[in-house]
Amino acid sequence: MTAAGAPVVVLAGGTGGAKLARGMADVVGDDLVAIVNTGDDVEMYGAHVSPDPDLVTFWLADRIDPRGWGLADDTFHVMDGLRELGVEIWFNLGDRDLAYGLERSRRLAAGDRLTDAVAELGRALAIPGRVLPMCEEPVRTHVLAHGRTWPFQEFMILGRARGPVDGVDFRGIAAAKPTPEVLDAIARARAIVIGPSNPIVSIGPILAVPGMRDALRASAAPVVAVSPIVGGEVVRGPTAAFLQWASQPVTAAGVAALYADVIDGIVADAPLPSAAPLAVHVTDVLMRDAAGRERLAREALAFAASLAR
Repeated sequence: MTAAGAPVVVLAGGTGGAKLARGMADVVGDDLVAIVNTGDDVEMYGAHVSPDPDLVTFWLADRIDPRGWGLADDTFHVMDGLRELGVEIWFNLGDRDLAYGLERSRRLAAGDRLTDAVAELGRALAIPGRVLPMCEEPVRTHVLAHGRTWPFQEFMILGRARGPVDGVDFRGIAAAKPTPEVLDAIARARAIVIGPSNPIVSIGPILAVPGMRDALRASAAPVVAVSPIVGGEVVRGPTAAFLQWASQPVTAAGVAALYADVIDGIVADAPLPSAAPLAVHVTDVLMRDAAGRERLAREALAFAASLAR
């Protein structure tokens, strides 16, 4: 049984998931639990950088930079200093962003959990709800493209996220497991929403954690996905190239097919083909502003409630 006051869980990675989590926080406040991809994590400049947990945290804190990543009004003096020393800088980190990663590295080296380090940043920025990494074990996404295997951040930045994609590997995933906090949130949830994120490299690592799909299927909460496809196209990022690699059309139906064993319905901007045996809520899924984020979150939550298991 689920009830009001139980968590609303959002699975998130990338900008789409972060924006929906921000909208959901406006609806449910501290009842929000965001379970976030850590396959993008990378060690840079001596810091443990967690791009997706930090992205969600910055959005929830209303501290996201207008460019879509990093902290608003951050400075880049350390990057400038490294360039003066002849260091090739392809991964830019603001000074405060770097400070968070350095403290995270210190805590992990001391034996602390990533879950606790991510929570510490959330407390420091006074966010509503909680941000949970999908697992404690290191998982690193690698992409095969253009004749070589790229660590995910290198593919996105140095490779400019250019397709075609010929392979995806979540290294370390076999040894991973959902954290107790993740399993508890899923078990107690009143609704679970998969954000409009890249289904392969943003949501895919979360679902690939051994035991995660079983936990979602076992939950009493309805599970709905929000499609990242708007007007038949991807708003941003290389989602199309990854869907093509997965032999799925660049449509809400293609996204739904990847989640078919765990979702009860999907929120999309157009009906699915009549052959798709899945509940669909048709609405505008483009989150243009705060009002749009909150509206989509409310509709996704109401849709989930209508599908109660």
